Amino acid sequence: MDETADENPNSNGGPGLCPEMFGDSRTPRSLNPPELDDEEFDPEADRLREECGVFGIFGHPEAAAITALGLHALQHRGQEAAGIVSFDGKRYNSERRLGLVSDHFSKASTIARLPGEAAIGHVRYSTLGETILRNVQPLFAELNSGGFAVAHNGNLTNGLTLRRELVQSGAIYQSTSDTEVILHLVARSRRQRLVERFIEALRCIEGAYALVALLNKKLIGARDPLGIRPLVLGELDGHYILASETCALDIIGARFVRDIENGEVVVISEDGIESLRPFPPRPMRPCIFEYIYFARPDSVVHGRSVYDVRKRMGAELAAEAPIEADVVVPVPDSGVPAAIGYARHSGIPFELGIIRNHYIGRTFIQPTQSVRELGVRLKHSANRAVVNGKRIVLIDDSIVRGTTSVKIVQMMRDAGAREVHFRISSPPITHPDYYGIDTPQRELLLAATHSLDEMRAYIGCDTLAFLSVDGIYRAMGEAGRDPLRPQFTDHCFTGDYPTLLTDLREEAKSQLSLLAEAS
Repeated sequence: MDETADENPNSNGGPGLCPEMFGDSRTPRSLNPPELDDEEFDPEADRLREECGVFGIFGHPEAAAITALGLHALQHRGQEAAGIVSFDGKRYNSERRLGLVSDHFSKASTIARLPGEAAIGHVRYSTLGETILRNVQPLFAELNSGGFAVAHNGNLTNGLTLRRELVQSGAIYQSTSDTEVILHLVARSRRQRLVERFIEALRCIEGAYALVALLNKKLIGARDPLGIRPLVLGELDGHYILASETCALDIIGARFVRDIENGEVVVISEDGIESLRPFPPRPMRPCIFEYIYFARPDSVVHGRSVYDVRKRMGAELAAEAPIEADVVVPVPDSGVPAAIGYARHSGIPFELGIIRNHYIGRTFIQPTQSVRELGVRLKHSANRAVVNGKRIVLIDDSIVRGTTSVKIVQMMRDAGAREVHFRISSPPITHPDYYGIDTPQRELLLAATHSLDEMRAYIGCDTLAFLSVDGIYRAMGEAGRDPLRPQFTDHCFTGDYPTLLTDLREEAKSQLSLLAEAS
């Protein structure tokens, strides 16, 4: 085994498994994190961002239309762009657009340009790479063994290092997305069969991924060895489907078959479905944020109803952090199930004390500083009849930078709330994510830089409490977190990253080298 794999048993292998692609000369790349604009207040900027959503179907005469419907159901996972690639038996057809699925793929003329009985689709929120058309997935390339299209949910933690190596060895990139690394690795593999080349590419990458790929009359699905990102298998009229969540199966009337397992590669063709296991078996560690925030409440993730789990989180929170109050108020929409659970366990009435406006887009919050300061009111309005004169328990799923929390609490005060007790149905977020969730740098995470009392004072609430790490595990049906073998990927709360973070390590080496040269 190579040195990289020895460093961390959860590593997929990393660049050390790809010497035939790069030769012996390899130079890592460092990349400074992007700067954040703190001057413009945007209520959406203080939320965790969904990663992406993927969908694929094989053998259906209306593959593109079915894919568009599936992407509609997955729209919550990415609202910046959407794309579909279809295969008609001879050629690949691609339509990629900036904006929502409904903006483009509800048109019959667009679907007509995507003939064929196999298709894959993608909805995108960019955690790496700009929001420009050339970054919109699925990505497609003509290889010497045929066409290859791929869509990716997640993030490669060695993607920047691999990109540098590929560029140094002559690769020409068309995008800034880490997904394009996979295309180049497949193209450079010396294996004969395209499926084998795809698997060899997977052995080179680290991090979190759920992939769907279309190639040589086959649909392929793959999950990273720890199963951090979700992927499910469904069936519609005898045709197999791959999707990020079960809600995408529900919208088209498909039957849920099973979850794609961690480290599994499934190959769907006219001969049926084949399951391959290219990685050594490891305990699964799915991302716990799928249950807290990302997955749709009506989805079932690894046998657990997301809606029921969120209600149990609220009940655990009520048991851990009780308070005397008159009404429980959720921060919509993500705080609603936890607030129901809190209210039921505590016996405090549940009320919609905040009304969300679903028809105001982010682009509206631009013209002047005065409008930006009122930005939170464009999304949320206080229901004064519920709040006025009351002691309220305000329930939200998480606190990131805290800026929106400040505005929400002040809104409750302005509406006449006598007391505001803030309760968060997840533990404090103290570490950034590198697996496809867009989190700020650690120094911008409120819980990483402030004590609980300092956070309470900053937000302006009377009391503040978070659900404990063990509490969130109990809500998942576990006795608690096993520190020797954690059941979920929970690094945002614990700092326990389950894979190598090669790009960060190489960045640190580069910065140390620059400091040494300067001295």
